[in-house]
Amino acid sequence: MPVLVGTSGWQYPHWRGRFYPERLSASRWLEHYAQRFQAVEVNSAFYRLPEPSTCEDWAARTPEDFVMAVKMSRFLTHMRRLREPAEPVARFLDRVRHLGSKLGPVLLQLPPRMRADAGRLAAALDCFPRRVRVAVEPRDASWFTEEISALLSARDAALCIADSPWLKTPFHRTATWAYLRFHAGRAVPSPCYGGAALRAAAERLASTWGPGADAYVFFNNDGAGCAVRDAIVFARAAERAGLSATRVPPQREVRVG
Repeated sequence: MPVLVGTSGWQYPHWRGRFYPERLSASRWLEHYAQRFQAVEVNSAFYRLPEPSTCEDWAARTPEDFVMAVKMSRFLTHMRRLREPAEPVARFLDRVRHLGSKLGPVLLQLPPRMRADAGRLAAALDCFPRRVRVAVEPRDASWFTEEISALLSARDAALCIADSPWLKTPFHRTATWAYLRFHAGRAVPSPCYGGAALRAAAERLASTWGPGADAYVFFNNDGAGCAVRDAIVFARAAERAGLSATRVPPQREVRVG
């Protein structure tokens, strides 16, 4: 399987002139993006669930090989803090199933300072059918334990390897597949990543999952166009590390700063 590389969302007005042509209508941004990347993470679903018609529209406007990972609604993760998960998960899945074959993994990003609770996490994960891949992004170090890793492994759920200034997730392999998120680098212009950091991450992915790594890698550092540029750099670094990466645009199509 290839490493699917993309960004966390595509609807960024500040990408006009950096990634999207100045005169390209916002209504055509998805097509422009999907011709250049094979995967995207739908961050907006965290704030508001997409309508079934919206999901069907996205699916119709993207190539056959396109994949859309979707971030779980904050109603479950932040408001209920994983309590009583059955109804929120069912409602979420009823919406995103309209993506059809384009549906990729579901991301459960947990609130900052939410302490580890194996029981709640297990109950939430068990609401998802086995055919749906789920990645979990804790934002408190109490989750990085053997107990939680074993819980995830038993369900082939991925511990999201998240890189951010406030918390770095250890490279724990809990699933047959990997899910990486990059939130903010330390290079200039901010919040870009430096080439050395991206090369190191690609090499770590290759050494942990092997040359046939089945992985999803998304850049959430949208400011200044950094996410697009960094996705390109990572994909090239992954290939140099012996991995197979999905399509990315040529560097000349992106302007950062």
